Amino acid sequence: MGWQAVKRWLYLIHRWIGIATCLLFVMWFASGLVMLYVPFPSLERDEELQGLAPIAWARVAQMPQAEEPLRQLTLEMRGDRPIWRLSHWDAPPSSVWADSGTPAGNAGREEARAIAASFGDAPVTAMRLIHADQWTVGSGYDWHRPLWKAELAGKGGRVLYVSSRTGQVVLDTAQTERFWNWLGSVPHWLYPRALRADQPLWRQVVMWVSGPCILVALTGIWIGLMRIRPGARRFKGGRMTPYRGWMKWHHVSGLVGSAFLVLWIFSGWLSVDPFRLFASEGISAPARQAYAGASVEVPDNLIALAERSEGATRLVVQAAAGSSFLRVQKHGSEDIVLAADTLAPHRVDMALVQDKLAALFPGAAILFVETLTRPDAYWYAVRSEVHLPVLRVKFDDDAKSWVHIDPATGEILGHSDSRRRIYRWLFDLFHRWDLNLLLHSPPARDLLIWLMSIAGLISSATAVYVGWRRLRRTRAS
Repeated sequence: MGWQAVKRWLYLIHRWIGIATCLLFVMWFASGLVMLYVPFPSLERDEELQGLAPIAWARVAQMPQAEEPLRQLTLEMRGDRPIWRLSHWDAPPSSVWADSGTPAGNAGREEARAIAASFGDAPVTAMRLIHADQWTVGSGYDWHRPLWKAELAGKGGRVLYVSSRTGQVVLDTAQTERFWNWLGSVPHWLYPRALRADQPLWRQVVMWVSGPCILVALTGIWIGLMRIRPGARRFKGGRMTPYRGWMKWHHVSGLVGSAFLVLWIFSGWLSVDPFRLFASEGISAPARQAYAGASVEVPDNLIALAERSEGATRLVVQAAAGSSFLRVQKHGSEDIVLAADTLAPHRVDMALVQDKLAALFPGAAILFVETLTRPDAYWYAVRSEVHLPVLRVKFDDDAKSWVHIDPATGEILGHSDSRRRIYRWLFDLFHRWDLNLLLHSPPARDLLIWLMSIAGLISSATAVYVGWRRLRRTRAS
């Protein structure tokens, strides 16, 4: 009787919770396939550099003055005027005009219109001030709010978002990109603006919607295995499954894709880091500042700097491992890295890097330093080229931290600890299938995801139909 009761509950849970959740499964599988090719809108580095005008060095007359140490200093154009953008360690960002040295204020409507038209190389047909919309609801845009939303002329339906605080273009979207995201990222992440605007509520919804789906998948596997007879004791007609029609498709496809289904929905549940199981403290700001170890300064010789930066659309001044360096950026080419004091090609003192690394985790010893020249399971990129070579430094702190360092500049490129490395396997692998073996052969990765997604779609779509028929019979009786 005990086993019969367990089986009854298995069937009840799978049947009735499954009817409620399989529509979600259909939506998730279909939208996941869209996301494979169309990511959520963002402003890529090359797009940003392409939209910026070359630095007008003839108008750069003033150096920025900062009372506190700077984290980063950037020179670029804001409209037709050069501007210094100051990133502080312990204060909000600030900006000063490079031609006058006066603080730069907020960007008004007409200035934002001119910036958008220049950036997008097209007239602005509509302009309005917004706090957020579907594509700018993320917290990364909070500092820039409110945003100027500029619609550009042209067939592509391009829209630019300009920060009212800094005058920077922070996002662009195109009509086709927005269309496919309504079929991809928005339903897949349960990402409608009204819900996503409340971050804690959105996390709870994702957690408690995904949880029952995991239960449905597990009970389905259990029932599916109990109801299959691959051996000699087959069902009538030599069939391995007792079902026919839609139920047969549901049973077989569910078993074929069961492992993928469970791993995929479980990893999706982990995407919001439920109960903060994998939260990482990371590297503190004071530790990063101590590692930088040098003041961020621009050479006084502007003429020489202009000559070395001809055609550049952005100049970034940073410090790492006790040295200050310049990063000259322009669209369509690799960054040029120069020593801030001599304007010669920057050379990193590895002994100094080794010394400064101790500041990242005080009291922790360095266990191992290795140079990666090709991607591995913890250093890779899914949609872009991975930065190589890179130094991996392992520490013996309580969190078992790893830090990745750019050997060309000494700057920190990434950090992980034992929790994040476990998360890499539980979420990234089973939700994005990002093993380097697959990343090196994109068609094979796409084929694998398509085959498993199709099995999941068949299983969930047939469940929707079977559940709908059962509900009709229940209602009729």
